[in-house]
Amino acid sequence: GVEIVIAPPFTAIAKLSELLGGSQKISLGAQNMYHEMSGAFTGEISPAMLRELFVRFVILGHSERRQIFGETDALINKKVLTALACGLNPIVCVGETLEERDAGRETEILTTQLRGSLAGVTPEQMLNIVVAYEPVWAIGTGRNATPEQAQDAHAHVRKVLTEIADSATANKVRIQYGGSVKPANAATLLSQPDIDGALVGGASLEALGFSEIVKA
Repeated sequence: GVEIVIAPPFTAIAKLSELLGGSQKISLGAQNMYHEMSGAFTGEISPAMLRELFVRFVILGHSERRQIFGETDALINKKVLTALACGLNPIVCVGETLEERDAGRETEILTTQLRGSLAGVTPEQMLNIVVAYEPVWAIGTGRNATPEQAQDAHAHVRKVLTEIADSATANKVRIQYGGSVKPANAATLLSQPDIDGALVGGASLEALGFSEIVKA
């Protein structure tokens, strides 16, 4: 009853695709992609390249892509629409920084990011999207959103998805929590009503710990 996706660096996708060999239990994901199907974009990875390697999911708008590489909602939206057109399932990341949370702007930021990143997505397409809420201040810091803080954010994400599509669609969209998820806190976080899964970072690099999160 759990869908597991592994999203390795690009250089490991081909080998992992070979090792998984069409596994029904574990799907393959990528950490990013370019927003054009093909063309002269040296150094970029196209959705067509990912499909050739049997990639099913692609993480888009990760906080590091937004913070370090300056990716905007408009650019992420282009990637989302291209991924959907190519039959890939986008895992769309949203989340606020510490400064934004301290200023009480978290719901405003989440609304802006969701509306911008999902512009032009139909309710039917929305069912092929996973949303990942990752508070930037809780990624790799060891600092964790409380289950209540995470639930409040997820409930707001669900509310915005209802406004973008409709309530029936929004209730079917999986919303993951990402931010220092580890075996010790996974069960408590995942027991929240609007938290449907986890976007696991550093803890996924240790196989036994990752399996404990999957079990939770």
